[in-house]
Amino acid sequence: MESEFLSWLRDRLPEHPRVRLGAGDDAAVVNWPTDSGCVLTTDLLSEGTDFESPPEDWRRVGRKALAMNLSDLAAMAAQPVAALVSVLLPRTGGLAIAQQLFEGMKPLVSRFDIPIAGGDTNSWEGPAVVSVTAVGQTTEHGIWRRSGARPDDRVLVTGSLGGSILGHHFDFLPRVHEALLLNARYRIHAATDISDGLSLDLANILVASGVGAVLDTACIPISAAASELARTAGGSPREHALGDGEDFELILIVPPGEAARLLRDQPLEVSLTDIGRVIGEPGLWEHRADGGRTPLEPRGYRH
Repeated sequence: MESEFLSWLRDRLPEHPRVRLGAGDDAAVVNWPTDSGCVLTTDLLSEGTDFESPPEDWRRVGRKALAMNLSDLAAMAAQPVAALVSVLLPRTGGLAIAQQLFEGMKPLVSRFDIPIAGGDTNSWEGPAVVSVTAVGQTTEHGIWRRSGARPDDRVLVTGSLGGSILGHHFDFLPRVHEALLLNARYRIHAATDISDGLSLDLANILVASGVGAVLDTACIPISAAASELARTAGGSPREHALGDGEDFELILIVPPGEAARLLRDQPLEVSLTDIGRVIGEPGLWEHRADGGRTPLEPRGYRH
């Protein structure tokens, strides 16, 4: 299967000026700017755990596998450079699956200018496993980290949240372009993407920064899918927005003055919403109408 797939793939991988030597040798060679750092991220999806067995459309699985890595690069404000794709496939029908996975990745390859430089294939008697490693580079504006939040910073999010299981978890658009624009024009103290859930991913920032936060949960932008999921599966739309995960939007921790400028400018095609503030006391809290606060238990997908 591997030789057939590589032959099929080589005919479909366009030449890219960034890739000096691509698929076909023992390793790929990528041109690299001497003054930028190398940002590496990897994600693995397995059939029956991360997606249903068999999925309705293998192309959506391929798209998600690459998109998750692009979202990680966005969380660091890194420019995509190249990707490596490795697949472990069933012995029966594996070639067709591999081809569909690649077809699913193609639109993102083009949109985010991230060539697939190589990877690996293997087959076995078990379910499919897809692993993507994305390579990015730092820009002259530096990178974002989780550990820069400071008391009095504002907590901003992009887009709307919750209910991703209804389809968004496959079809989301990584916020790469948004992150690069924000990093170039505004001062961001800390950031992450929402993969495991708003409250849990925010809690990771707070722990890394040694601070806490008070959220005005009434301000959290709730997706239509979260409201639909609440009607069909229970829970409140707000609970889904706080803990569903796989929204792949950005959490941005921003100095107060800069947050006001961002909210006034709204420089992105997607909305920016202020949902709370950072405090010096560790922990996550919900703001009450009477001015007090209630502890908020971080919820989401725990690996």
